[in-house]
Amino acid sequence: MIGNTNGSGPYVMGIDYGTESCRVAICDLRGRPIAIASTAYETTHPRPGWAEQNPEDWWKALQASTHKVLANAGIPASAIAGISYDATTLTLVAMDEKGEELRPAIMWMDVRATEQAARAADSDSVAKLYNGGGHSPAIAEWFPFKAAWLKEHEPDIYARAAHLVDAPDWVTYKLTGEWTTNINSAALRMYYNRAQGGWPTDFYETIGVGDVFEKISDRVLDLGQPVGQLGLIPAQLLGLRPGIPVAQGPADAWAGQIGLGVLSPGSMALITGSSHVLTGQTDTEIHGKGFFGGYSDGVMPGQFTVEGGQVSTGSVLKWFKDNFAADVVSAAEKVGLNPYDVLNEKARGIRPGSDGLIINEYFQGNRTPYSDSKARGIIWGLSLAHTPAHMYHAIQEAVCYGTAHNLRAMKAGGFDVERIVACGGATKSRDWMQMHADVTGVPITLTEVGDAVVLGTCMLAAVGAGLYKDLPEASENMVHEIDVIEPNQAVHDEYQFYVDKYCDTYPQLQSMIHDMVDHEAAQK
Repeated sequence: MIGNTNGSGPYVMGIDYGTESCRVAICDLRGRPIAIASTAYETTHPRPGWAEQNPEDWWKALQASTHKVLANAGIPASAIAGISYDATTLTLVAMDEKGEELRPAIMWMDVRATEQAARAADSDSVAKLYNGGGHSPAIAEWFPFKAAWLKEHEPDIYARAAHLVDAPDWVTYKLTGEWTTNINSAALRMYYNRAQGGWPTDFYETIGVGDVFEKISDRVLDLGQPVGQLGLIPAQLLGLRPGIPVAQGPADAWAGQIGLGVLSPGSMALITGSSHVLTGQTDTEIHGKGFFGGYSDGVMPGQFTVEGGQVSTGSVLKWFKDNFAADVVSAAEKVGLNPYDVLNEKARGIRPGSDGLIINEYFQGNRTPYSDSKARGIIWGLSLAHTPAHMYHAIQEAVCYGTAHNLRAMKAGGFDVERIVACGGATKSRDWMQMHADVTGVPITLTEVGDAVVLGTCMLAAVGAGLYKDLPEASENMVHEIDVIEPNQAVHDEYQFYVDKYCDTYPQLQSMIHDMVDHEAAQK
């Protein structure tokens, strides 16, 4: 589907700021990518549990990717009729009055604000928040706690910050010069509830950042709504024409949900990558223990979004590849193969359960069902019969077990998932997708454009430019289902013993792991 064209358009451009790179896609109005280009940037981990990136690297990467994608597409810049974007969330960016960044961005996966989140959890205010029905968690990854950490540990930066924004709203400013707060970040990561009057100011005051609203734009926009026009200077730097309509974008996972066409109740989007996100829509406000939601208006106006997530999934496989499979990587590179394909082949004959090896993939904490930023990975059941291939296979299974654990929590809360629509890096492995289906027992639908995140941003661009009236119409024309992976019932039944053991593991070791995390933190 990707290739040169001499067409005059109209085309739309989608920008995806993921954890590892900035990707830019140009799509036609049938949702077919004309070209995609990517530029990587670095994540640093100054301390355990911390993760930072330099926004200057983001901006340079966008310039490089935009120039590459235009060259690869072979179309004039004048053919681009609309732009939208996504970025990781909640990735906190502190900016001064001139719109210049004051420090590295505190990434979505960063859990340094554990103490601030615990402070909120110790109060009764959390249970009163709209998005939990008494189960609402205080997550160290989320906005108010990172803002509180910044105020307490870097007070000078906090005082100088005229704007504290999530990464998608950083993109808004860089492209248009406008300060907005996107409804997706606000509802899902900042405790905003339009139906209940907006910001829970008393909750923010409880954790010591009641003054942060001076640094947040009160212009809260729905997804796909026109934000402004591409400014002259960014247009020159990106090689685009100024004045292109720019549409409000979301966090990356929810751009993926849009790109999968999961815009109404009945399906669940599974967005895979460095992490896993499970997200779907309901007509009613569903709450329950072990998952997030329902968030009002966060994706579609008038609906509620339900969410579950695994912090470390693809990133744990990458950790294994980078640290324990140097021989595989070297051999694969010599013959032009993908190292993951070689690892998948080595693990293919291992039976379900990896011969009794269980891994919990909580290497960077647990988002759901425990909402525990102090969680860490666990490996048990090792014997002298286990090989590196067993470890790799068990990590793949761990990710699937974590997905199944999340689905169990949602089902207990009244959200029974009967159909998953998946996208992202994991979908490149048919075996791993089959494992997801077998472990969860849920059919998995694949769409024509596996890179649903960039497709979602292109759909938003089309709506913002007036090329489609709304997201459902854009979905009808731009999202095309191509395959369904059905679970093997016998394998599913066999896996349930191991899923049970996986689910039982962390609660038994949680206090010991917390002690270890606290001890190590005290050594720094």
